[in-house]
Amino acid sequence: MLLKLRQIFLVFCLSTLLLLTACATQAPSRFDQAQQESSGRGNSAVVRGSESGGSFNQFFPPSGGGYERVYTQEKKGFAEAKLKKAGKEVAVLAISDTLNNPSALKKFENSSQKIAGYPAVSQGSKGTALLVGSRFQVKVLSRDPSFSQGDRQTWLEKFDLDGLGKLKP
Repeated sequence: MLLKLRQIFLVFCLSTLLLLTACATQAPSRFDQAQQESSGRGNSAVVRGSESGGSFNQFFPPSGGGYERVYTQEKKGFAEAKLKKAGKEVAVLAISDTLNNPSALKKFENSSQKIAGYPAVSQGSKGTALLVGSRFQVKVLSRDPSFSQGDRQTWLEKFDLDGLGKLKP
């Protein structure tokens, strides 16, 4: 009888604890507060006039020459693909609409480097980007030490940059 009474008491305590913790309100995190403040000012992560990510896919270089292009992310204003060689990821290719990140344009303002006639910049030791039509950033990031600055430039030139520049705003 004492054992049965202990079991009932234990079940009651666990049930009460579960009920109290499930109904308790959780304090907002600092991220929730930042999101609320940002949304309250009318800021959004994606600008309404931004191109859809799917519209960028046609401008990526095709697979070939021992390389495989694998699309990995597509959202409004952005598309990304991994570049693999012998099954190993060697680089990431990306196109983004700078309407969503106008500060990205600043790095191209004083660019003296050009790739395929477009202003280009190095981003650290593993990234190269160029600006098409004063709006679209095309980027190649090395993921393997064997994928050099020259390789990044070669792959940037393989994008259909002129076609991308003809996208209507």
